[in-house]
Amino acid sequence: MKILNNKVALITGSARGLGKAIAERYASLGANIVINYSKDKASADEVVSNITAMGVKVIAVQADVSKVADIERLFEEAIKAFGKVDIVVANAGIEMVETPVTEFTESQFDKLFSINTKGAYFTMQQAAKKVENNGRIIYIASSTTAFPIPGMAIYGGSKSTPRYMVDVLSKEIGHKGITVNSIIPFAVDHSGIFADADSYPELRKSLIDSCPMGRLAEVEDVANIAEFFASDLSSFVNGQHLLVNGGANQ
Repeated sequence: MKILNNKVALITGSARGLGKAIAERYASLGANIVINYSKDKASADEVVSNITAMGVKVIAVQADVSKVADIERLFEEAIKAFGKVDIVVANAGIEMVETPVTEFTESQFDKLFSINTKGAYFTMQQAAKKVENNGRIIYIASSTTAFPIPGMAIYGGSKSTPRYMVDVLSKEIGHKGITVNSIIPFAVDHSGIFADADSYPELRKSLIDSCPMGRLAEVEDVANIAEFFASDLSSFVNGQHLLVNGGANQ
């Protein structure tokens, strides 16, 4: 069932990982797609090819979400191509783990907050200005915002602040029928820092041991919730933060 027919979805950071999975899920449901990438054009082109094969329209726009002018141009190009935007997923981000508070640097702080916090804030700001009435704005957070983990002070902190913006924005534009929610995923296998199955073995084991279901999340687990938040099923769900962590306690 093409529940997103005639919708236009813009997903930041959608050349790989979670963003790619969400973009391809929305395309399979009938939405036209705006892919965003920062540097990896080859991966973006692959996603464009995958989505084109689904019979919907798609464009890829290079834009660095740490730059407000780039975010503004991203939305302008989306509207130029499709005439509107119905769904925005603020997904672009970078991770940093196993870095104690006593060791992180100013440059690391600035980099994560410029992408994860500033990027999310101004993506959601543009979405608030440009999304059609009864549209959807979705922020991809992190379970580190709910369960602090040693070594993740900067990463968790940079992902926490936009959750507050979700709360505020949901109240400011709810009268337009626009919902604003966040998805809070557990560590995701085959994505981000765990794209390589051999990466961070101690952290991986610790996270899996904390989860009653005995595994990390998969991109499809998160795409399932992104589908719900984009659909009419969530039309009265607003200002919410949904943990997708299999009952994990961290």
